[in-house]
Amino acid sequence: MRIIVVGKEGQVARALAERARAHGAQAVLVGRPKLDLADPSGIEDALIDTGGDVIVNAAAYTAVDQAESDRELAEAINGIGAGVVAGTAAAMNIPVIHLSTDYVFDGTADRPYREDDPVSPLGAYGASKLLGEEAVAAEAENHVILRTAWVYSPFGKNFVKTMLRLAADRDELGVVGDQYGSPTSALDIADGIFAVSRNLLERPEDRSLRGLFHMTGTGFANWAEFAKEIFALSARFGGPSAKVRPIATADYPTPAKRPANSRLDCGKLKDVHGVEFPPWRSSLESCVKRLIEEARKEVLR
Repeated sequence: MRIIVVGKEGQVARALAERARAHGAQAVLVGRPKLDLADPSGIEDALIDTGGDVIVNAAAYTAVDQAESDRELAEAINGIGAGVVAGTAAAMNIPVIHLSTDYVFDGTADRPYREDDPVSPLGAYGASKLLGEEAVAAEAENHVILRTAWVYSPFGKNFVKTMLRLAADRDELGVVGDQYGSPTSALDIADGIFAVSRNLLERPEDRSLRGLFHMTGTGFANWAEFAKEIFALSARFGGPSAKVRPIATADYPTPAKRPANSRLDCGKLKDVHGVEFPPWRSSLESCVKRLIEEARKEVLR
């Protein structure tokens, strides 16, 4: 199984590259300058030249706050570019898997969101990702859209790495305690994508495998609880730790509004594709342990 991955530096792209061998697959990462989602003119040629069995679009404009003042670029990458990727997959007669976000919801529901719940993004980033979902569905019948949330990994920039960095210099951190979601490991996402890809290739006649699915870590937390678990694990492995002081969203204003409820119901993914992620604390433990060990090796060099 040869998977074309749109994106090279993102958390999920790097996780797909790392986990490919474990799934007996090959992940070929294609990104800038060869492929730039902001420049649709070169997308089709780059993907056709690469060749593969499945296309996974793991690239996106992810600067949530910056998108408020850069809406046009966010829509070009997350909306128009995503549609061109899906259209190219259709032209190549292969499936496309597209990653989306909890930010398509406004967060006012009192339960985890299901795939058929009404969407209502609060900001430009969520709106641009919703445009991408609509474009992918319109351009490629053989598609899977995976909404995920609160992604972290040993790679790039994310909440886990930020907390560990701040704890090295501070004894106490104020962290938002009234926004809820599911911390999700990019490595788990990669494993899930390989499983979904294999299903699509082995059962092409099964139309139920296509469409929209939610894919996050199992269980829920708020950001403050997430941070507390990061520091508890870090302390256990000899890394930095800090006291967490829960604060209200109103006490930490940002240009973009965040949904208070980012919980996603992943039951459909389990029922249709047989994919269910580990409890979020279990995956977080592996990530924090790895980060602490890597930091220690770096010091010893």
